[in-house]
Amino acid sequence: MRKSVGELAGVLTRRQVIAGSAVGLAGLALGSASAGAQQAMTETPSTGADKTRTALHQEVDLKAAPHRIYEILLDSKLFGAFSTEPATISPEAGGAFSVFGARIVGRNIELVPDQRIVQAWRPAYWEPGVYSLVKFELKAQGSQTHVTLDHTGFPEGHFASLSSGWKEHYWERLAKYLAKE
Repeated sequence: MRKSVGELAGVLTRRQVIAGSAVGLAGLALGSASAGAQQAMTETPSTGADKTRTALHQEVDLKAAPHRIYEILLDSKLFGAFSTEPATISPEAGGAFSVFGARIVGRNIELVPDQRIVQAWRPAYWEPGVYSLVKFELKAQGSQTHVTLDHTGFPEGHFASLSSGWKEHYWERLAKYLAKE
């Protein structure tokens, strides 16, 4: 079942939905201009039981305080530095983002400083208007942060590539970036 941003968030204003659609269309336009780069994130379809899964849950410990993780995920320059790809992020609720060279676009739905980030999230190659919901929960554990990711509402057949994509493009790159700091 496909869900729109409004159905997923339930709290977006009409202006936010219209702006989100504009961001998605801009992401598609930018994505087609960089089709070679976009190919790198095209997925291999899920098979077996994973083929029908539309949600994933991951947990990872990162060697930084929750404030630092929150800051990196919502700052264009810092996100670009850890991901090694262009990022434009408006760090407020309702703000749009475009990361990984406009291959992932969306809008911040809820932001609780240093604790939670909830986003309407989509790869630019998905059908227009199709968004999923991504929630990062940040919990301090000594000098580290325990990050819980819940990614829900994505189309069937995308589980395997999204699951491996989070590990490769977020967790591994973040860990490497933080180790250099």
